[in-house]
Amino acid sequence: VQLQAFGGGLVQAGEPLKLSCTASGEDGHPIDWYRQAPGQELELVATIYVDSSATYSDSVKGRFTSSRDNTKNTVYLQMNSLKPADTAVYYCHTVINGLSHWGQGTLVTVSS
Repeated sequence: VQLQAFGGGLVQAGEPLKLSCTASGEDGHPIDWYRQAPGQELELVATIYVDSSATYSDSVKGRFTSSRDNTKNTVYLQMNSLKPADTAVYYCHTVINGLSHWGQGTLVTVSS
């Protein structure tokens, strides 16, 4: 299983950004989005399930939306109303048969 997150970049506060995570070799598992801000611990941001339902952390609820296209083995994280506090490296993650798989991360920088 290989996960690859991409789509990060530099945006201004209030702007949107959409991340993608391709999951080769993955066939229908929940996908998590984590982020790690500089000097901070890893934070679970969202989890999207096979039925496309999703849960979100309080810090992003109402601003971030995760979706998935199972035909493309791709999940998305639409991030709206970005804040400087959202600046972090974003990772996608899944657990398959008890094994944890991480993508390489994509950096999101939100300027004020």
